[in-house]
Amino acid sequence: MSPEHRVIALTPDWHDAVVAVEQAGQSHPWGARQLAEALAAEDHEVVGIIAGARASGQTDAEDARVAPGTLLGFAVLACLPFDAELQAITVAPSARRRGVARALLEGLIATASGWGSERLLLEVRASNAPALALYRGLGFIEEGRRRGYYPATEGVSPREDALLMGRGL
Repeated sequence: MSPEHRVIALTPDWHDAVVAVEQAGQSHPWGARQLAEALAAEDHEVVGIIAGARASGQTDAEDARVAPGTLLGFAVLACLPFDAELQAITVAPSARRRGVARALLEGLIATASGWGSERLLLEVRASNAPALALYRGLGFIEEGRRRGYYPATEGVSPREDALLMGRGL
């Protein structure tokens, strides 16, 4: 997948596709109601990457195995009084390691900057090495830790720490 992915704002019409990606891509997914609320909230921006949609307007040959118009990944950004917070990011398992998450985050950095936010904040499982590498590569630094924050995943016990990360804008 090309780094030229076009990030688009998702509307409530995308609800079913967002729920499907979230269910397929997360061990502890957000519920349909929570996703609907994020899609409708005025202080949130939900963005996505669609198969076949590139900034250049051309289709991506690597997306040939995915129907054009299929949601490959999405992210939820909340506007806070001084900061913006990445509340969720999920990439469909079949679209991972193809630049989707990076493109989503770069789009959200631009959105948060446009809002006048001072920083972009997020939290991530301490064991999520691919996400940590991505976040660090985009300038996020660890600012704190919530011990035992996340429920245990298969084969991981007890509960898992959340790393709090931030990046100035």
